[in-house]
Amino acid sequence: MNQKRLLRQLAGLIALFLTASALAQQAKTLDEVMSYDGLRKIDIKGIDTAYALSGATLAGYKTVMIQPIGVRFHKSWKPTVPGNRRSLSSSELQNIRDDVAESVRDAFVEELKKGGYSIVAQPGPDVLRLQTAILNLYITAPDVAMAGRTRVYTVSAGEMTLLAELADSETGEIIVRILDRYQARSAGSFQLSSAVHNAAEARNAASGWAKILRGELDKAKTITN
Repeated sequence: MNQKRLLRQLAGLIALFLTASALAQQAKTLDEVMSYDGLRKIDIKGIDTAYALSGATLAGYKTVMIQPIGVRFHKSWKPTVPGNRRSLSSSELQNIRDDVAESVRDAFVEELKKGGYSIVAQPGPDVLRLQTAILNLYITAPDVAMAGRTRVYTVSAGEMTLLAELADSETGEIIVRILDRYQARSAGSFQLSSAVHNAAEARNAASGWAKILRGELDKAKTITN
């Protein structure tokens, strides 16, 4: 992954729809991008990179408001229709974004509900806002609906990176910011690539992230560096 490109992508997303600060766009390193607003690096098991507000706590949050999920493709991903040299159309690319976003959201909703947390649409005193974006999405063999298509086999559904912020829904204060890369595991043998398989990989990745979030909420301990 190109480090400079990732930094620009992170800074842009944080500035545009996570925390809307120009300071993030001026950052030169990953640490500067992730901590530009005073957050400090912490360790969260299972997460590549995590930053939190010193002394912040997740205690008291019983419900979660999940914001719309943004999806951006990897710069080097040049998709074509399986068995065909035609590039995917804009509508087909948007369908992939929508499918991945839906799979990620469904996984978070399912896991959080298992822990007894409600999902709401409006801010409130006990509501945690979850803002996420999927970066560098790379699908090994994209699937689109077409008649008489050639079957394509693959050992991996690709990779993607999660950028997420947990914030108080009323004040907007950022509590935790995380960045984590997921790479689909090889199945060990060739499998038929399909939209179902690709969506399952996205859901599998999101389920892992959701379990970590649920674990942190369950512990409800002060997060310090």
